[in-house]
Amino acid sequence: MSFPTSHLYSSILTTLLLILPVAILLPLVLSYFFSPLRHIPGPTSTLLSPLPLIYQEFTRNRRAYIHFLHKAYGPVVRISPNEVSFTSVSALREIYTSEGAGWDKTEFYDLFRQFGERTMFSTLRKADHARKKRHIAGQYANTNIMRPEIASGIERLVDKFVERCEEEKGSSIDVYVYLHCFALDAASHFLFHPYGTNSLASADGRKIMEELSYHDSLRLHLAFYYVPLFRRFAIWFANLIEARNSPLANGYVLSTCKRPDPGESSLLYKLQRSKDNFSQQAVAAECMDHMAAGIDTTGDALCFIMYQLSLPESHHVQENLSKELSENSDKALDDLEYLDAVVKEGLRCFMPIPMSQPRYVPTGGRTIDGYNIPRGTIVSCQAYSVHRLNEDVYPNGEMFYPERWLEKDKSQEMNRLFFAFGAGARGCTGRQ
Repeated sequence: MSFPTSHLYSSILTTLLLILPVAILLPLVLSYFFSPLRHIPGPTSTLLSPLPLIYQEFTRNRRAYIHFLHKAYGPVVRISPNEVSFTSVSALREIYTSEGAGWDKTEFYDLFRQFGERTMFSTLRKADHARKKRHIAGQYANTNIMRPEIASGIERLVDKFVERCEEEKGSSIDVYVYLHCFALDAASHFLFHPYGTNSLASADGRKIMEELSYHDSLRLHLAFYYVPLFRRFAIWFANLIEARNSPLANGYVLSTCKRPDPGESSLLYKLQRSKDNFSQQAVAAECMDHMAAGIDTTGDALCFIMYQLSLPESHHVQENLSKELSENSDKALDDLEYLDAVVKEGLRCFMPIPMSQPRYVPTGGRTIDGYNIPRGTIVSCQAYSVHRLNEDVYPNGEMFYPERWLEKDKSQEMNRLFFAFGAGARGCTGRQ
């Protein structure tokens, strides 16, 4: 006796309809009752699925979302089934400075490779990072940065920026454009001296700045990151997209890195003489990474500080700065206390890297702020929340108040919590 085809299809459909809800609900139920992070404060949705966090990332609201969760749940909050965010000094030190150089980075940093190479920034394992850093950190020391060929070049760029502003006196000026041009020229001056860009005066140089500052591929990169099946292809696609969207910047870096005579104070000079550790492609990748990072961090920070200083409530800050500069013209900039306070407060309120810096909890798990966090959990701090929610260290954390840094009895604790450039051995190499 033959079985009608329609009955077969009906049986299959019925079975699927019965199985599908179980297949969807069972993992959620197991996660809710047996998750090792169940004891961490946070909304139930973050225990069941990573989708709420992914949605916030795709809509560019991750930082604000995590900040909201910290305000609602405290200094320790679960933001995803396998991810926890912290804001305390103890957590910051444990995650980023313990065991020599903090804990290993997550695969999120794979998306920051350059020319297919893993740079110092995108290196995941701290031991590999330390090997790269040995050949790079010395060029970022103050003793090198303050060498006449570097310091005087940056002073000339400052003068050129001021000239551009004066040329527009009586009309408006796009300060974002000029400050990011300044940042590009200053970064490339240090990286490639004497072959830096001239975007403050050159249309070609400005196009390089626009390629790097206006380029937006965040959503596409996140899509690759969150689809593990395509993760091994994500780097190839990401580099392909980057090359197609920033040909001028890529071409400039690749060609400049082939020059045989960079200045001794430049990063290129140091990398070229570390041939056993950096291939030609790796040298270009490292320089591209530093240049791209320097443009946005420096340009954005200067933009926000300038904006803050322009507000009526900051008029007294302008007056105090003007007075200090005019009365101490014979002093080095490092010796001007109020200027230092303004810069630090600007970086506290408008940090160049406000987002989370994810790390993996190492083998054996760790206890952070009284909570047992198992191995493999992603943990992080974000400067935006660290600088605003620790009222015992930064009272009125939302307020721009440079004078707080002049209180000597409190400055040590504030410095311990200062997270504008990360922390520990894997913090920003150029933070000085």
